[in-house]
Amino acid sequence: MSAVSTYLNFPGNTEEAFNFYKSVFGGEFVAEPVRFGSMPPQEGMPPLPEDTKNMIMHTALPILGGHLLMGSDAPESMGFKVNFGNHVYIMLSPDTRGETKALFDKLADGGKIEMDLQEMFWGDYYGSCTDKYGVQWMFNCQEKV
Repeated sequence: MSAVSTYLNFPGNTEEAFNFYKSVFGGEFVAEPVRFGSMPPQEGMPPLPEDTKNMIMHTALPILGGHLLMGSDAPESMGFKVNFGNHVYIMLSPDTRGETKALFDKLADGGKIEMDLQEMFWGDYYGSCTDKYGVQWMFNCQEKV
């Protein structure tokens, strides 16, 4: 079965971010987060630094409509460098305006509102924000008043 999911990389605070998203959307993680320390040693790779072993290698949280939000820490000790940009949005299309407003308010808390929720020329209720972790969200609700 085909599916669409969104994968997010964080500079060491994936667990905190995903606990926040769980508080917003509810539900449970697909499985316990996989940590770098559970990864078997790889030939030719240096041992993991102690501060990397407890970092999240993979986690997944179902959000709306079966969409999976997945994430990982990207430790610099393993050659990663997280650069937040403006090229990734997660589009949410809740069923009701009430749910749209509740999710928008929670995700915008501590972040930045790019466009307040409002009626748009295409006939839907739309808005966008960036949360406190630098992740950009768009909301589009087709429910009519």
